[in-house]
Amino acid sequence: MLSGILAALAAGLLWGLVFITPLLLPDYPGLILSFGRYAAFGLIALVPAWFDRKRIARLRRQDWIAALKLALVGNIIYYAALATAIQLADAPLPTMLIGTLPVVIAICSNWSPQHASEGIAWNKLVLPLLCILIGLMLVNAAEMRHLNAQRSPAQYLQGGLIALLAVAAWTWYPIMNARYMKVYTHISSSTWATAQGLMTLPLALLGLAGYALFAKLHGAPDGYAFPLGAQPGKFIAAMLILGFAASWLGTLFWNHASQKLPTSLAGQLIVFETLAALLYTFILRGEFPATQILVGVCLLCLGVALAVRAFKVQH
Repeated sequence: MLSGILAALAAGLLWGLVFITPLLLPDYPGLILSFGRYAAFGLIALVPAWFDRKRIARLRRQDWIAALKLALVGNIIYYAALATAIQLADAPLPTMLIGTLPVVIAICSNWSPQHASEGIAWNKLVLPLLCILIGLMLVNAAEMRHLNAQRSPAQYLQGGLIALLAVAAWTWYPIMNARYMKVYTHISSSTWATAQGLMTLPLALLGLAGYALFAKLHGAPDGYAFPLGAQPGKFIAAMLILGFAASWLGTLFWNHASQKLPTSLAGQLIVFETLAALLYTFILRGEFPATQILVGVCLLCLGVALAVRAFKVQH
């Protein structure tokens, strides 16, 4: 269990990077950030795929189909929706909605566990989930004060709705990914991360080709200069960092956590991603978090600790 929790923490620290990238590259459409990140992920995955080619070759057709589905929903759709939502509504509102993931995933996975060992009595789950939910509300209530008044109500509404699509995508992904890895335990975390990267590559390239065709016929939105934009060096560097750190390495750590932990518990540990995103945002702003945010963070950590204790006692 300890190695699974540490792996989830590492994944969260890496995934937190994806929340600040749209703010660092505000002129790049969310779709381009998604396609660029995952094209880099796919290209980077070719390297470990070569070294791991024997185990990669043993993957069956159904494994590749599962990896393709996970790549489409958990990678392309999720990040395109998240990046677009952040650019439409600024970071606080989408972050608040994405921050509900630990609660939503825990409830969904515990509602219909694949195995009896995956579930836990609801009365043992209520207090941890309540602490996490209140902590998220405190943190995001404080963050909502940073909303950019230059954005219209329509943009906030659009951003919120698109962020809900991201929530749906990343509720489905960790549950399905964990269940697949628990059934097919012969697939290692690194091999499965690489397989998802390989299946993400054609999806990202098709997306870029489709975007190029759209830009040629209708013009790129907001004057975006396809494909590398106004800051090509910064864009390429950001995509490579996200492709390696947040995608391949983050997926590897999360796969390990998915194998070692009950899905209901792993779902709550996605709170590490929210905490990392907050940490990086305050570093970017050069600010120290307000007292309300610190209280919220303490409640988040308490909720995770209570959840770990509840699962440890039961299992």
